[in-house]
Amino acid sequence: MPTPNTAEGSKEPTVVEIDGFRGRLISADHADYDIARAVWNRAIDRRPRLIARCIGSADVVAAVRFARDHDLEIAIRGGGHNVAGTAVCDDGIVIDLSAMRAVRVDPADRRAWVQGGALWADVDHETQAHGLATTGGIVSHTGVAGLTLGGGIGWLAGRYGLACDNLTSANVVLADGRVVTASPTANDDLFWGLRGGSGNFGIVTSFEYQLHPVAGVLAGPVFHPFSAAAAVFGFYRDFVAAVPDELVTLAGFLHTPEGVPVAGVIGCWNGPFDAGERAVQPMRTFGAPLVDEIQPMPYAAIQAALDPALPPGAATT
Repeated sequence: MPTPNTAEGSKEPTVVEIDGFRGRLISADHADYDIARAVWNRAIDRRPRLIARCIGSADVVAAVRFARDHDLEIAIRGGGHNVAGTAVCDDGIVIDLSAMRAVRVDPADRRAWVQGGALWADVDHETQAHGLATTGGIVSHTGVAGLTLGGGIGWLAGRYGLACDNLTSANVVLADGRVVTASPTANDDLFWGLRGGSGNFGIVTSFEYQLHPVAGVLAGPVFHPFSAAAAVFGFYRDFVAAVPDELVTLAGFLHTPEGVPVAGVIGCWNGPFDAGERAVQPMRTFGAPLVDEIQPMPYAAIQAALDPALPPGAATT
């Protein structure tokens, strides 16, 4: 690891250089260090030796080679949303893709190319402009990379499969610094591993997805008193056993904006609304709901609906 070029006791930040790197390097004495090392789960408090915030694949290659040359542990940050905090490490290098969030859409071919640091909100913003979408989690500030590489359950999964099922190719920087494309016809074994196999196969700098027509959905939560939770979840167990593929649901404990605990069932119907109304009717009529907010809405709206309930903080599992 290069040594600082500043005198001992100086308040100037340590200067580190990586050959061929054009992004931003953040060392432990940089003013932005604590912000840059923070991840969604604020209970994670790891201190990398260096954060390499990349602006393109060439920067990722340069950072990987630097880490190999200096025998540094590597952590890869995409959206930084993983509850275990794997996007940051102690005394190693974080290869940070958070500045790489571009999304390009081909509406005719129904394809999207997404950089590895993008969030699902970035994807939804661009694809929904064309009435298209792909399966992308249930919280809009989730990172595209982590969700896809881990499988990817989302509101459209019942009809269109997991996020990894919609992955058609990926550009990957390997541990030796080579850049390859993984697809059904190129490096197909790597492609197989990427589609749900989680991390450590390489650093995916861009993803290609199949898109689907999704104009609007019938979606929203039904909230019940916390005291009715046992009955609500008993109903939910039986209800979801036979729902159509077009309806994806979740159930859990939440708080109202006023802080009142409730038992909630949330659904998202992706299909004709008349059939959707029939499918969600049991959710509306069971028990004595406090609130029924199931309604037609843009797909991006249900994607962001749980964002306030899952802000950055000390996550618990």
